[in-house]
Amino acid sequence: MSHKLIIAGDSAFAEIAYEYFTHDSEYEVVGFTVERDYLRKTELFGLPVVPFEDLEAHFAPAQHAFFAAATYTQLNRLRTRLYLDAKARGYTPASYISSRAFLWRNVTLGEHCFIFEDNTVQPFVGIGDNVVLWSGNHIGHHSRIGDNCFIASHAVVSGFCEIGANCFLGVNVTLVNNIRIGDDCLIGAGALVAKDVEEDSLVKTAPGSAGPSARRYFKVRD
Repeated sequence: MSHKLIIAGDSAFAEIAYEYFTHDSEYEVVGFTVERDYLRKTELFGLPVVPFEDLEAHFAPAQHAFFAAATYTQLNRLRTRLYLDAKARGYTPASYISSRAFLWRNVTLGEHCFIFEDNTVQPFVGIGDNVVLWSGNHIGHHSRIGDNCFIASHAVVSGFCEIGANCFLGVNVTLVNNIRIGDDCLIGAGALVAKDVEEDSLVKTAPGSAGPSARRYFKVRD
């Protein structure tokens, strides 16, 4: 049985989400939505693109699920805002877990998550709401990923790690065992993290690298 789904966005991630939901899930994508100020097209893949502000006029909340296909803009704030707004309006948050991902039986997973292929998520891992794991990551046993995080491809999160809310981990990041990453952190591509990272930090190649705070880098105002 298919479930009707609305995807927020009309850019690359929205197109990718459409492919995965359509060909590897029980969801049927029936439309897209974009905030009115950014509405540049009325159709995508033969489906309507409608203003987010008028979503209920086109798709009844009780009959449709919703996924916000936004990446890590403003340290994930855009995706978070769209997801929570749609949920408050009565739409059911949708998640996608690739049939080619490996999640151990006792992994706990929040709502509105997107797990790409070739992710390995080991026993006793906890993943919060609104988390994106791009392809090919290793999430080690007993680790925790907070809400609203985005982990790019081929990151290694070792055992007993804790990643705070709203974080972004770039490609090929490595966290050794027992590392704690505070909220609102950007861990740049290829970084080896061998000690804890404080909230609102930007790590380039190692903890303590010079640079602006992560919130300043992403122009987060809240």
